[in-house]
Amino acid sequence: MGAGQERVFEPASGDGPVAPDARDGRGAEVRTAFEGMLQIRRVTRPEHPDPGSVPAAWELRRPLRAVALALEASGTPASALGPSGERIATGYRVSEGEAPGSARVEWAGPPGSGATHDEEEALAGCGAVLRRLGWTVLSYRGPRRRRFLEVEPPPGAHP
Repeated sequence: MGAGQERVFEPASGDGPVAPDARDGRGAEVRTAFEGMLQIRRVTRPEHPDPGSVPAAWELRRPLRAVALALEASGTPASALGPSGERIATGYRVSEGEAPGSARVEWAGPPGSGATHDEEEALAGCGAVLRRLGWTVLSYRGPRRRRFLEVEPPPGAHP
């Protein structure tokens, strides 16, 4: 980065490089971003009995970012890609969902990593994190019987 360039925080989606660990300040960045998200919820949803349990409008407009941030902040590991595009780490992967405004969460890993055997339990943990934060989480089986989650805004929520 050159002088005057500011680094923008991006939560780990599972399709980037291995995220730096806490020694590199990543943990503090994630906590700060997550606390900021919760504060935005409190400020923008004061009428709700538990504003921290309802996604804010910006989350509904950027569900991939919001879902990835929630999962990373929970301590769930993200998958990662190597320089050649090969999967090098096992963890969650967040991508566009089938419906507009939704996100898809898969459990991905390198060949032979056992990710397929761990996906049911791992995705159940991801789903629990997201439900606590007010998202609607639906579990499906896709091609080759691989499980995935479809994460949608709660009923009646509008960006």
